[in-house]
Amino acid sequence: MKTKIALSILGAIALLSSCQPVASSETAQIKKGMIKVAIMYPNEDGKTFDMDYYSGKHMPMVAGLFGDPLKRYAIDKGMSGRTPDEPTPYLAVGYFYFDKLSDYESAFGSNAEKILSDIPNYTDIQPVVQISEVMY
Repeated sequence: MKTKIALSILGAIALLSSCQPVASSETAQIKKGMIKVAIMYPNEDGKTFDMDYYSGKHMPMVAGLFGDPLKRYAIDKGMSGRTPDEPTPYLAVGYFYFDKLSDYESAFGSNAEKILSDIPNYTDIQPVVQISEVMY
């Protein structure tokens, strides 16, 4: 019985670990006080979003440009609003985690032109950016 429980827990950990790509290190953890940059793509009539390009090319490119200061990144694909019948408010949300705000500012500032010029390759949506401090 203990073996089955342990295997179930290991399977759950493996599944959770595979949900969020790790940038710099396999042990990168999200911790209180880190900086989270959320890039949100509102669901707007007539707009398009190519999730395959975003998840397979854009985000890995940005992670590579950010380098070691980037601790982790993740992508959410919108499914619905508050209820299954409501449209999703955001088609996608990308997250970047850094130890300090200055790490993000340096990483983005030196790569802004390349990152921003790639956006038309996957969407015609103007993203909304929010920078937050992780509270737990």
